[in-house]
Amino acid sequence: MSFSATTKKRLTEILPGRRCCRRALLYGMLQGGRGFSLREMALQTEHTEVSALYTALLEQLCEVATETEKGAFTIVSVPSADREAVLAVFGHTGGELSVRLNRGNFHCDDCAAAYMRGLFLSCGAVSNPETDYHLEFNVPSMPLSRDVLSLWEELGYDAKSIRRKGDNVVYFKDSNVIEECLTLMGASASALELIQIKMVKDIRNRSNRAANCDMANWTKVAAAGEQHRRALSIIRRHGGFATLPETLQELAQVRWDNPDVSLRELGEMLDPPLTRSGVNHRLQRICAIAAELEK
Repeated sequence: MSFSATTKKRLTEILPGRRCCRRALLYGMLQGGRGFSLREMALQTEHTEVSALYTALLEQLCEVATETEKGAFTIVSVPSADREAVLAVFGHTGGELSVRLNRGNFHCDDCAAAYMRGLFLSCGAVSNPETDYHLEFNVPSMPLSRDVLSLWEELGYDAKSIRRKGDNVVYFKDSNVIEECLTLMGASASALELIQIKMVKDIRNRSNRAANCDMANWTKVAAAGEQHRRALSIIRRHGGFATLPETLQELAQVRWDNPDVSLRELGEMLDPPLTRSGVNHRLQRICAIAAELEK
């Protein structure tokens, strides 16, 4: 089961205690469905738990029986004779030019969150945090998508909107915001799972960066060692290390014997010890001497 499907299943298991919040939950499911008008009122979903909740809330709050058609998707429809009554429960007539959000259906501080939960169940999705961070609502109409965007902003979350292939999408991309939105809608278990996945990914990424850094450092050390080895070979062919200035002779021999160690480690092998910058400066002098000899 996908992360989005699991999240929806968890949300269907949470029924608000207050009747007003249950109405707000159903309102979100109705407005996010395939239709919310006199012409059509239906929910299309691939999740049986979502269709069952939709059916139960309509029967409980609107005293309406539904018609169910099962196939690749489950379609739950309100019969045409009952659509006007359902619209009236939520303050709509069916004569509106477009579906808009009626704030009169929010009677307590928790109703807006219940509405968003219902909207997510009917037209929302959240990506697998293993691969991406994305929470979206594919809202049926442009005016309603603007109302949903405004409501999220009032709840304290900066949502974005876009038209994608004719669809009106309200979405979030920030993982921290997605965690908070999931928690607000009641999917705290999914929010915790997202946090855990983020932590594992962060540890993995830091380990990879450290490994890459170690590899890069080793490559630099190896390249420098090879450069010094070539220079010291030239000096050995032209009289040996004894021809070098006295301050360079010990370092030349130590470097020749230890081609793969870092400059810091080389400095610690000298007597007296030398700093990394001091070692680097003397090796540059050795390389310059070798270059002159080669000419």
